[in-house]
Amino acid sequence: MVENAVQRRLAAILAADVVGFSRLMGQDEVGTLAALKALRIALIDPKIAEHSGRIFKATGDGVLVEFPSVVNAVTCAVAIQRAMDARNADVPDERVIQLRIGVNLGDVIIEGEDVFGDGVNVAARLETSAEPGGICVSGTVCDHVSNKLPVTFTDMGVQTLKNIAKPVQVYRIGKLPTTQPAQTEPPTIILDKPSIAVLPFQVMSSDPEQEYFADGIVEDIITGLSRVRGFFVIASNSSFAYKGKAVAVKQIANELGVRYVIEGSVRKPLNRVRITAQLIDSETGAHLWGERYDRPIEDVFAVQDEITDTIIATIEPEISASERERARRKRPEHLGAWEFYQRGMWHLYRRNRADLIAAQSLFQRSSELDPEFASPHAALAVSFFFFITHGITSDLTATVNELFSEASLAVLLDPRDALGHSALGLAFMERREFDKSIVEHRTATSLNPNSSFAKFAFGYALITTLRLDEALEQFDAALRLSPRDPSRWSYLTLKSATLYYLTRYEEAVACARDATRYSVADLIWPYVHLAAGLGQLGREEALVALRELRHRRPGLTISGYRNWPHNRNNPGSDLEHTIDGLRKAGLPE
Repeated sequence: MVENAVQRRLAAILAADVVGFSRLMGQDEVGTLAALKALRIALIDPKIAEHSGRIFKATGDGVLVEFPSVVNAVTCAVAIQRAMDARNADVPDERVIQLRIGVNLGDVIIEGEDVFGDGVNVAARLETSAEPGGICVSGTVCDHVSNKLPVTFTDMGVQTLKNIAKPVQVYRIGKLPTTQPAQTEPPTIILDKPSIAVLPFQVMSSDPEQEYFADGIVEDIITGLSRVRGFFVIASNSSFAYKGKAVAVKQIANELGVRYVIEGSVRKPLNRVRITAQLIDSETGAHLWGERYDRPIEDVFAVQDEITDTIIATIEPEISASERERARRKRPEHLGAWEFYQRGMWHLYRRNRADLIAAQSLFQRSSELDPEFASPHAALAVSFFFFITHGITSDLTATVNELFSEASLAVLLDPRDALGHSALGLAFMERREFDKSIVEHRTATSLNPNSSFAKFAFGYALITTLRLDEALEQFDAALRLSPRDPSRWSYLTLKSATLYYLTRYEEAVACARDATRYSVADLIWPYVHLAAGLGQLGREEALVALRELRHRRPGLTISGYRNWPHNRNNPGSDLEHTIDGLRKAGLPE
């Protein structure tokens, strides 16, 4: 039996609960529970996932969540309350559900999946101090985010909180504005690619063997990242010049001319190895990602390869996400081709009509600035694919042609761009040229074995050809490669669909539920397979899933689902199987 290690660390904790829960339950117990479940599925859990939060405790009327940064925690709190305001706008007063939220940054104890300690307790007490629909934060939170987010803080003074030994400085926080304020900073020099330096890992021992092992890990990470097209990676000779020197990360970044720095440490107690790694944005000093790896060391080279591959696969999407967010915050006149592309990618991941249209405009602007840049054409092709799958296109034939044209151009401009081959594989899939589709997806995954999107797209094509066991392997690989991917919900949704087609309904429902916790915007797909799976199982919960599905797509019927653009283009036994489940769930004809 393996015991869970106990850790102590600084953590950002969000606590939220429902105002007047007992009163609501007294008025209508069944209706309240159904409303709260729908609220969790449709709003709260997706917002938490969107900001990289992890729910570690949930009760009937509340949640406790850990975030990787206090900025994420506060932004999520404000986003939830803003969404609640919008949701409650047309709800009768007696049925309105309001939340109170508290956010704290403090020391916690991690044991397995649970989190304890004063950091959690203070967050919970701050939540009870908040007004209905409001947010209260501790002084430490205010100190960390006051210059990073456009929020208003009201000082509520030092307060004695129940069962908390020391008084706490409390602030009430206002709402984020719906539009970002105009920025006045002067233009900066734009780097064409994200630039990265991997520093020598610190060895927590005087054993020279550990020095060799640590240097090997760093060399492998540098080599692996260098294979990722679109990244500029400092050569090891330059990075290793800082070995054993106590130099600030920002100074190193300035001297090497990089935006991101990876640093870490290695320790080898007895027959195990422990490696920590973290990714730092040198411009802000923010820690974008950090992880610890504990492994038995029976085969030192196998362990080295495994940890190196994991770090590379994790860091690539983290840097890409940071680039998208960085580009989104800049004024358009400051953007180069790369940043127009990254800004477009930020919109692309949101998947709704307005964002997809914005993404297409940005990709087109990027390609105008650099006609030889393949990635905007590949991403533009993917946006057309989403127009089809999300039912946005009004002219299916024209959209498929645009998908094929942009994907073909991307591959022509850069035959070694994995995203271009994935997009072309999707285009062939929509044209029902399945053999050609599979070839393109195989090419994409061989060009970039660490691309979660390439695995996802390959799995999509395999589903369409009913190679279901192979499809499952691709979706599982995508989820392993990028556990915090903004498209995680779609990986889970397609995995759920695959399990459904295999008639593994219990697993399909569990996977679809997981997908709903990460879903963005008003997308219906996780709820399609959740409702269909519950329908096949004869569960009453199918009605709740169906209600949310039709809330997101008012008036949806069996006929409407059958005529969905992507379904119309890919008829088959899997479509009829899904329709059978939706019919059993209660979707009208």
